[in-house]
Amino acid sequence: MSEKGPLTGKIALVTGASKGIGRSIALALARAGADVGVNYFSDTVGAVKAAEEIRKMGRKSAVYQADVAQQVNIQEMFQRFKYDFPRLDILVNNAGVTVWGPLLDLPEEKWDRIMGTNLKGTFLCTQHAGRMMRTQKKGRIINIGSGAGKVPFPQLSAYNASKAGLNIFTAASAIELGPLGITVNCVAPGSIEVERTKRESDDYAGTWGPLTPMRRIGNPDDVANATVFLAGDQADFISGQVIYVDGGLWSQGPWPYNDKK
Repeated sequence: MSEKGPLTGKIALVTGASKGIGRSIALALARAGADVGVNYFSDTVGAVKAAEEIRKMGRKSAVYQADVAQQVNIQEMFQRFKYDFPRLDILVNNAGVTVWGPLLDLPEEKWDRIMGTNLKGTFLCTQHAGRMMRTQKKGRIINIGSGAGKVPFPQLSAYNASKAGLNIFTAASAIELGPLGITVNCVAPGSIEVERTKRESDDYAGTWGPLTPMRRIGNPDDVANATVFLAGDQADFISGQVIYVDGGLWSQGPWPYNDKK
């Protein structure tokens, strides 16, 4: 028998939820009481396992394979979602890709893939979700951004551009959808240790922890907790915001006197 939580009775859809931050968000929403649709692109096993964990909590879950960069895929996913669930209360646009490479050597197709998934995918899912939510005059759309949308990094020009675009898209969406009762916010993680980021360094925690004011790196649950808050009634008057879940990492600028106390 499932326990009640702050999102009991709510229905959510999380894109890119088969692993990493997306998976943690899907499970956290379920723990808070929501039924959750799990979208994935290629990791079928991970998506099925996430859905199974959600059902073990006493929630309803369904799995949807879709490339969020493709309109036809998104249309099919939302059609299937409408068949499985009576409405949509919470959309989490988490699906994203990262490609490293020098700006002058970055192939056009990789730029297009990043923009298609990270930015166009958010646009397409927001359109479909917003059309569902306006009929009930309430909804939550939460985009998962990045500190890379605030601070530029070498070798990540396309990723930087996509996440910076996501920030302003969040604000623009909040302005247009607010009169419909829909809030739109962005959760922007800092250094979060997941399977992908651990491949960036032999010692990811040792690299980023000392640079973070909290003196630790984050974990996926840190991002999931912020997302659950924004999905709930306590965040009813918060919209158009970028919430940095980064231990203070992106709040600091260069400071030449690090050796002084």
